[in-house]
Amino acid sequence: MSRQRIGIVIKNEVPAQKKAAELLKQLGDKCVVIDTQSPKRRPIPYDLICIVVLGGDGTFLSVARYIKNYDVPLMGIKFGEVGFLAEITEEHMYQAIDAVFQGDYILRERNRLDIKVVREGKTIIDEVVLNDLVINKSALSRLTACAVYLDDIYLTTYRADGLIVATPTGSTAYSLAAGGPVVHPAVPSIILTPICPFTLTNRPLLIPDYTRVEICLEGSPEDMILTLDGQEGFEMDPKDKLYVKKSRDKIRIISFEDHSYFKVLKNRLHWSGGR
Repeated sequence: MSRQRIGIVIKNEVPAQKKAAELLKQLGDKCVVIDTQSPKRRPIPYDLICIVVLGGDGTFLSVARYIKNYDVPLMGIKFGEVGFLAEITEEHMYQAIDAVFQGDYILRERNRLDIKVVREGKTIIDEVVLNDLVINKSALSRLTACAVYLDDIYLTTYRADGLIVATPTGSTAYSLAAGGPVVHPAVPSIILTPICPFTLTNRPLLIPDYTRVEICLEGSPEDMILTLDGQEGFEMDPKDKLYVKKSRDKIRIISFEDHSYFKVLKNRLHWSGGR
């Protein structure tokens, strides 16, 4: 059966819900609402051209986590303040959706990271992130000490307020706010960004995306939190070991010729008078 419908995920805010109501009325049976907040998870319809996300980057990330490895592209309609993933603005929504039904779009792949946390020999967390993982304290206290190994070779111990491990897609999120670089999504890399490091020589580091990263907590840390894509948090035990590697499962994002990464970057960060 050919794919002839689109799925819609709606942010729980009035502007997005109002626009969604208009869209549903216009498209009728050509669209279906996907409730990612329902306690009972329902299968994603197999006949979808894509899933349209009405919201900001946070909503987009939650949908990326919801679909896991399901092979359906995502298209974000920006309703938030800043959007790098939701690159289509509200006023261009209908034009973009018409183009989707006509097949006039580009698919861009984004790498994700597999995250595993092992405690006493058992895997307690096995997740995939699109943006980043963050290790930090849940309250004001001593610095964290994260020993980092790359392909089983010891790199350094980051003593800082926390540590971010990000994809190129996540380089414009928390990592950027912490002083990390902006990295084009096509650059095959993983970014290590310490948050306010105690040692000034501990700078953000780009490593090849085929590198396996292992992180161990040193000392006797308490109240440590692991946050995945800013969506879900887990309490960490001092003896936990965290493993990070590039995921086989990529996210496909719908884009258009006139929405180049550099144009979106310039507009969102207001470089050179961008609007």
